[in-house]
Amino acid sequence: MKKSKFVLGIDTSNYTTSAALYDLENKNVIHKRKLLPVAKGQSGLRQSDAVFHHTAALHAVIGELMCGFDEKPEIACVGVSSRPRDREDSYMPCFTVGVNAANILGSVLKVPVYCFSHQMGHIAAAIYSIGDQSFFDREFIAFHVSGGTTEAVLVKPDAEKIFKTEIVGRTLDLHAGQAIDRVGVSLGLSFPCGRELENLALSCGKNIKIKTCVKNTDCCLSGIQNICEKMIANGDDPSEAALTCLTFIGKTLEGMCSAITETYGDMPVLFAGGVMSNSIIRKMLSEKFRCVFAVPEFSTDNACGTAVLAAYKMKKELEK
Repeated sequence: MKKSKFVLGIDTSNYTTSAALYDLENKNVIHKRKLLPVAKGQSGLRQSDAVFHHTAALHAVIGELMCGFDEKPEIACVGVSSRPRDREDSYMPCFTVGVNAANILGSVLKVPVYCFSHQMGHIAAAIYSIGDQSFFDREFIAFHVSGGTTEAVLVKPDAEKIFKTEIVGRTLDLHAGQAIDRVGVSLGLSFPCGRELENLALSCGKNIKIKTCVKNTDCCLSGIQNICEKMIANGDDPSEAALTCLTFIGKTLEGMCSAITETYGDMPVLFAGGVMSNSIIRKMLSEKFRCVFAVPEFSTDNACGTAVLAAYKMKKELEK
């Protein structure tokens, strides 16, 4: 039987240390991750702390990934997220941990190392999770909605970069994941608050009607933090505050998506990022648009996308 070769993917994003192996023969992925520790009552980490925690965790995550093999897997190349977005001015210190590890492994194993943006990794993980490779060869709209990004990009195939992205919509203030975590922390939930806030919201039987702030294809999200904190201070039902927060975000994404598809044409819309694992928001959007979502397991930060992108990049280089 032919022995598989693997692509190692590494992602050291702001709140998750993750590594993945993509099987070039069977086209499946195994991945491991570890959330960075955040103190109770806090809604984030300083970059210096994130760098420290990634440095402490990465070897253990990769070690856990390798534990499932009786023999050492043969690594064909390494993919790593090196920056938040696919722009020259995009930088965040926590990604240097993964890049340094990838370059060391590439030198020791004598295999190529490919760098991608964290955002491209999210898009690729979503494509992998839905099993539709045609997205690599077509134009589409991708929403990346997380704690550090709330953007919509026009994605086009590119011979060198795999994808070329153009921002077509964004938040002008708070990110969706930030709003969720800040409201969740105000409610006494544990960071990251997405799962607990969703469960709380699902227990509310009310129909929430709320006005959003969408400006052309952009949006503002900071208002929902103020609305929900006022509800909490007034002693309103916590489940209503939770549902109000998620409804506001869902309606905001609806407004952005409507404006973008009206401007750029009716094309497939892909939703990725940790916020898009939320069942309430997904239901709202799926009822109105021709859209697809990353499977929840691949919505949150993970190294799957960087591994898939590296495999795709290596294949293209070998075909030249």
